Amino acid sequence: MGNAMNYSLIDLQVQSGIATLTLNRPDKRNAMSDDMRTEFIHALEHVTADKSIRALVLTGAGKGFCAGGDISGMERRMNAPAGEVGFNGWHRQQRVHHTQSLLHTMPKPVIAAVNGAASGLGADTALACDFIIANEWASFTWSYIHRGIIPDGGGMYFLPRRVGLPKAKELIFTGRKVDADEAVALGIVDRKTSADKLLADAQAWAAELSKGSGTALALGKTILNQSFEMSAQQVFAQGSQAQGICYTSNEHRESVMAFLAKSAASKQ
Repeated sequence: MGNAMNYSLIDLQVQSGIATLTLNRPDKRNAMSDDMRTEFIHALEHVTADKSIRALVLTGAGKGFCAGGDISGMERRMNAPAGEVGFNGWHRQQRVHHTQSLLHTMPKPVIAAVNGAASGLGADTALACDFIIANEWASFTWSYIHRGIIPDGGGMYFLPRRVGLPKAKELIFTGRKVDADEAVALGIVDRKTSADKLLADAQAWAAELSKGSGTALALGKTILNQSFEMSAQQVFAQGSQAQGICYTSNEHRESVMAFLAKSAASKQ
């Protein structure tokens, strides 16, 4: 299966139920322009809706994962008439948040395969994925402070959940670079591998994570994503509703019937 549409700034390939989405502006270290974001949103919506796709791997073309927001876009924003800067910024933020939410809430496993520098919005984009695998050239920097702004791609939400609040503050206040080994030690990166194996390892992990019931996985992920904000009572309540749906799923019925048939055969 090839591309869902003709993309120019990203590349989307699907093989054996695993989608691989590559940010494709290598000359700009895959900085996220408005046009790239439009294609990215379309691709994420397609992957979400396509039931034949079980998992997503996100990576970057060339030497970098994603250099963050496109500086030329920042320049245009500053040059807008004074009375429009605030609303234009708010509107752009809605697009950013929609993109990150599509990644975070996608009802299937999402793995960031970080192949180089992930800076600013690029670092936040990796964090919005369920898991991060990185090669030896990967690095992370929440560089927003160097531009006089704050993390707007979810970093203030996701980073404390991976590294703890004081360490998240340190990384965000300084904007310093974190190399691959420190990222593993801090818990920013879940797995490290070599550059030549990065994509294959990410795709194999995606296949392993998505072997089970897609229904159970989607419902479980939705509840887990909220578990730090909810009380135990709320988690149990949502879990009860989700389990009721799981009971009606083909995956549950088929696995139970297969188990019973195997059990009966072993007794003969």
